Amino acid sequence: MDRGLYVVATPIGNLADITLRARDTLRAVDVIACEDTRVTGRLLRGHSIATPMTPYHDHNAAQVRPQLIARLFKGESVALVCDAGTPLISDPGYRLIRAVIEAGIDVIPLPGPSAAMAALVVSGLPTDRFMFVGFLPAKSAARSRVFAELASIKATILFFESPKRLPACLSDMAEIMGDRPAAVARELTKTFEQVRRGSLASLAEAYRVEGPPRGEVVIVVGPPLEERASMEDVDRQLRSMLGTLSLRDAVDRVAGMTGMNRREVYARALGLGESHSVRPREDAD
Repeated sequence: MDRGLYVVATPIGNLADITLRARDTLRAVDVIACEDTRVTGRLLRGHSIATPMTPYHDHNAAQVRPQLIARLFKGESVALVCDAGTPLISDPGYRLIRAVIEAGIDVIPLPGPSAAMAALVVSGLPTDRFMFVGFLPAKSAARSRVFAELASIKATILFFESPKRLPACLSDMAEIMGDRPAAVARELTKTFEQVRRGSLASLAEAYRVEGPPRGEVVIVVGPPLEERASMEDVDRQLRSMLGTLSLRDAVDRVAGMTGMNRREVYARALGLGESHSVRPREDAD
């Protein structure tokens, strides 16, 4: 490999999501800088890669960074990976990249998986303008200040959050940002992958009743609602969905898209069925 720092995106769950270029690069570099050698070790074993690893994380970055720069000056090649996804997205890689750039050494990106991007594209929310916030503060008061700052931004907003704080977090969002459409994606690309869509208030209530979910969580929040959807818009969306979705799924989808109360949307859907303009599919048992 040519000398340089290779910023390599790795799978967020499914080991098969690694790119051919990423796999070949990880085999060819002199060393792999990673957050946790145990996590990255599982990936390397899964793809029969024997390249040596060195830990690089928040607690040792100040010590290890000069060592990596020194290796690069010697002409070696270094791959930077995080535990899952694209490096520098909520991990300590930023300072290393800055140091390598300042040293006049090439930084080569290898694009690939990202939990934030995966959640955005599957959310069903607008993708033309979006903002990634990352991890939220643990305490409600600090979270609330963040939500107040973001409430007027006309874009879809993505957050990482701890599952145990999810119900309270969604409730705070609904109260401060407004009960706008949202999606909660967890365990993306893994066995128990789930994407739940709805309004912030309905999602908060669902997780309050069920309890916090397991696994990694991404919250995707739609832009501010410009105005309340008209009944004609709601009926049009219901008609388009009731032919292919169950009554429950169609109601959940339209409530999430419009920000309307789910009971109101459900009543509209039943009214459409009674008027014989549509025939809602029966919900599966």
